[in-house]
Amino acid sequence: MDKYECPCGYVYDPEVGDIENGVQPGTAFADLPEDWVCPLCGAEKEFFEKV
Repeated sequence: MDKYECPCGYVYDPEVGDIENGVQPGTAFADLPEDWVCPLCGAEKEFFEKV
């Protein structure tokens, strides 16, 4: 699965997920909830770029 990077430098890794915000490991970026935002800066998904 692809990783996505926020302009602030945070990288969403689907193998790790975002447990603190209710996203389980194995969750693809495309499958993140619509209201999910960067846990570091609050940027919305649309600002992330595939790395």
